[in-house]
Amino acid sequence: MKFSGFDTLTFDVVGTLIDFETGILDWFRPTLRRYGVSKTDGEILTTFAAVEDKYQRTTPEKTFTEMLAFIYRDMASDWSIGFRDEDAEGFRDSIRSWPPFPDTVEALRELGSLYRLVAVTNADAWALEHMSANMEDPFEERITCDEVGVNKPSPRVFEYVLDKLSPIGVEKKDVLHTAQSQYHDIAPATALGFATMWIERRHGEGGFGATPRPEQVVTPTFYAASMADFVRQVREEQRSSEIG
Repeated sequence: MKFSGFDTLTFDVVGTLIDFETGILDWFRPTLRRYGVSKTDGEILTTFAAVEDKYQRTTPEKTFTEMLAFIYRDMASDWSIGFRDEDAEGFRDSIRSWPPFPDTVEALRELGSLYRLVAVTNADAWALEHMSANMEDPFEERITCDEVGVNKPSPRVFEYVLDKLSPIGVEKKDVLHTAQSQYHDIAPATALGFATMWIERRHGEGGFGATPRPEQVVTPTFYAASMADFVRQVREEQRSSEIG
């Protein structure tokens, strides 16, 4: 299978293109210091992942943006921090300033010259508007949790993607789904017969960080350690084709 066989790249946003672990840590570190609580970065991220997993299973209809306030509430309770609504709302609203990974904007600019780029996110439209602006608005189409009514890893999300794109002639065989999360994206998309590109953002670090642990790590169609690595592979295929 070759990259040239696709015309549409669907992207998970939070964790693949947006550095959500940095966003989480940048908000939690000063907040915990204010309450006199000491936690390592690893403890913050793994606790976040465990609580998110709970809400993904119990309230999959909530957008990721909505979940953030509930996730903070549970983390604060676990760490004996007095829960305050303004803190929960502040954590939720911090998503607007979570940064893109350093390679994101340039990679999307180059890939956008070759493919249709589609955002498929568990966040809501409000949050995606901010995140997309931080990435120089690279997407031709946007699909959000509040539009679908349920979160990834539900297969309904991926079915909705095809329903939305089919009027412009996009079929499953035309789509390469690109994501860092095995839990939310790579495993369910693979099970549904989508080609996948796993961007392993935590390559070499071990563990799953702030992403819930998948039941199993599935083999993707393509693999890259970063978006820059993805672009490099696309370039190499193009050069080989030109030489051939």
